[in-house]
Amino acid sequence: MLPKTCPAALAALLAGACSAPGAAETAPPIADILVTANRDAPAPDAGGDTAALLDAHPGVSLYTGGGASALPVIHGLNDERVNVLVNGMRTTSACANHMNPALSYLPANQVGGIEVLAGVAPVSLGGDSLGGTIAVDSPALRYAERDAPLVSGALAGGYRSVSDGLRGSLEALLATKVASLEYTGSIERAHSYDDGRGDRVRDTLFKTENHAFAFGVKQGTHSFTLRAAHQSIPYQGFVNQYMDMVGNESNSVNGEYAGAFGWGELEARAYWQEVGHEMGFFTHEKTGTMPMETYGVDVGYSLKAQLPIAERHVLRLGHEYHRFTLEDKWAPVPGSMMMGPNTFVNINDGERDRYALFAEAESKWNAQWTTLLGLRLDVVETDAGRVQAYSPAAMVGGMMMGMPNPDAAAATAFNARDRSRSDANFDLTAQLRYEPGATARYELAYARKSRAPNLYERYAWGLGTMAMTMNGWFGDLNGYVGDPDLQPETAHTVSASFRWHDAARRRWLLDVTPYYTRVEDYIDVDTIGTYHPLGNLGVTLGLLRFANHGAELHGLDVAGQLKLWNDARYGEGRLKTTFGYVDGERTDGGNLYHQMPVDTKLALEQRLGAFRNAFEVRIVGAKDDVDTRRSELATDAYTLMNVRTSYTWQKLTVDFSITNLADEFYRLPLGGVDYADWKANGGVGGLYGVPGPGRSFNVGLGLKF
Repeated sequence: MLPKTCPAALAALLAGACSAPGAAETAPPIADILVTANRDAPAPDAGGDTAALLDAHPGVSLYTGGGASALPVIHGLNDERVNVLVNGMRTTSACANHMNPALSYLPANQVGGIEVLAGVAPVSLGGDSLGGTIAVDSPALRYAERDAPLVSGALAGGYRSVSDGLRGSLEALLATKVASLEYTGSIERAHSYDDGRGDRVRDTLFKTENHAFAFGVKQGTHSFTLRAAHQSIPYQGFVNQYMDMVGNESNSVNGEYAGAFGWGELEARAYWQEVGHEMGFFTHEKTGTMPMETYGVDVGYSLKAQLPIAERHVLRLGHEYHRFTLEDKWAPVPGSMMMGPNTFVNINDGERDRYALFAEAESKWNAQWTTLLGLRLDVVETDAGRVQAYSPAAMVGGMMMGMPNPDAAAATAFNARDRSRSDANFDLTAQLRYEPGATARYELAYARKSRAPNLYERYAWGLGTMAMTMNGWFGDLNGYVGDPDLQPETAHTVSASFRWHDAARRRWLLDVTPYYTRVEDYIDVDTIGTYHPLGNLGVTLGLLRFANHGAELHGLDVAGQLKLWNDARYGEGRLKTTFGYVDGERTDGGNLYHQMPVDTKLALEQRLGAFRNAFEVRIVGAKDDVDTRRSELATDAYTLMNVRTSYTWQKLTVDFSITNLADEFYRLPLGGVDYADWKANGGVGGLYGVPGPGRSFNVGLGLKF
């Protein structure tokens, strides 16, 4: 405990509302997930991107996307290699650039909880993925505790100076003891943000609108919840892509039943989501003319049963089905010689069906030893229909040009081949936990995980430079083409976890997790050509085909916390820290793309009555290990500082923060290429990375009633 002479100035700089992984007061069961975000303690600078809430978790990093569409990475495994669940639904990006990933459909200010299981995930938490599980959920429905109906609501709003960003939300609840009805709505608008030099980072503006209704009933040990949601994103800039989002309309319905019986517990879910998505250009910050439209539908269900077997053993059984269909077509551009006269059909009648069965046994043999064994089968069937180029083989824009048309030739070859594929993927997990006493816990885990290729990896077919550069979710400006003969990825992961803490688990904790992953048939790329973006002969980028290769990744996650003081004058103070390191390479040579450099976070936190305060420091190392096949850009090391404070008075909460306190200029290690700025400057000189946001003053207000 610190003496009472601890300076008051230090206490004023500390932060609350900052959650750190590993902070649970009691040890969870071996199959549990640690909650890393909580709706009751939002960060005042939380923007529209729910993925940003994951940044506090060791081993998790983010590919830069639009303002509401970052792509999550766990232990160097990105995007669809991560099992992402939103209110229990497994949905798919309906976009050649993955501008609408699963996490983009639930805004940050409507999140009830985020759960992350990095590395080895039990088979009951999902398959068809390699890198772990992220589950994002809305708040659980509330019911009245008395005979009188429960009526409540909340209003919230916020402002971020770095992007002149505004957000607002409304909640309303009407509930009895057995039924509950809730509405949540939110809207957010942000201009393009400024970097640490005060320069505008072009094409980072966005606007989102979300509405959701939830209805639930419960009776004894049984409950049913039905959720319906609508999202509208009229525009969202993508600084590191050729195209922007000019419309994204989504509707979803999601029903869940949970019940307890004498023989065990049953959970059933069914869901449907449709997405109409359009890419194009909408701002003077990045101009152009080219419409691209996609329409995707996800539909699925799951059944899970938990059966107690004797006193110390639990058996979990489950079945899942998920179907995704996709149409991706590019309408002709009037007056264009290259983009017409026909519609370019990128994906036609795309289908991806997944059938799954799993069994999992958890056994607590005694007070010290616990095991978890699981086996899972995922059968994935994919197919796609016939396609067409903008114009026939010897024609461009309807005119005989006497030159080869690579897209027309590629369409002919694609249509002539068999495109139906079926993969049977087996997953296996084995975990062992040993708790020798009240101050330590050790875990050893192995997993064999598999993922089948997505529709774009298999069926993107265009071989013209323009067509290839329209496919790809990597922010690197390279061009990509698929391969129907791609094999599923299979990852073998070994990890260990060492946790030490005080007996009460309230004063200090240290969690150290090294891991190693070897991936067979990792879907990377082969170079099949090159091109010069914007005609700049001094810049050469790749035309790449998705291809199977071997890969290895290894790394280390560290999380810790220490109570520094606890007294009446200065409240409670804690030091929290996380550290993440990952390295990924192809077994035939070369680095894997977008591996996060060393990332260290420190937070000095204080709780004093109604105040929650914090001072945070983030130290990111230089990114030198880059993927030369993709011409990946190196980035320099940087240090960021944030201060936060929050005060709650009765039902009113006021949040204030300053992020990037020193107005540091830095480039995002996973940000890709700043194409919008480079194009606006005429494509002169070499490429450079996307800068991060500069200093921002952020305020948030919340009122419950």
